[in-house]
Amino acid sequence: MFDIEDRTALLLIAHGSRRPEANRDLEHFAQLLRLRGRYAVVQCSYLEMTEPTIVQGGEACAAEPNISGIVMLPWFLSAGVHVRDDLTEAQAVLQARYPHIAFRLAEPFGRHPLLLEIAEQRASEAVVPVEAVEPAS
Repeated sequence: MFDIEDRTALLLIAHGSRRPEANRDLEHFAQLLRLRGRYAVVQCSYLEMTEPTIVQGGEACAAEPNISGIVMLPWFLSAGVHVRDDLTEAQAVLQARYPHIAFRLAEPFGRHPLLLEIAEQRASEAVVPVEAVEPAS
């Protein structure tokens, strides 16, 4: 077990895309998390289609001096096959490679209550006011 105040790294894990602009979203959030200063390292990684891979990202975190734990945070909504199988497998690979570091897989965003606020905001943004719609002729 590790304490968040130790030298803990945060490994963000997204699906990955062939479109670089889609992958830049994760880097944006990584930079915001770095600025908060809660983690010794904040590293992006991707399941597929781009690099660094999850294992490469985990290796980069483990290479930092005195890292005692790495939180693997899935940037996924649901705990589907990727989270339950692929990420668990990557966690096992990294844990075997670095037995002196505690690798912990966090839950995906799933049913977190703050997502309801985000969903409502995004839906509201998409609604066109009635007065802005021209009547059909």
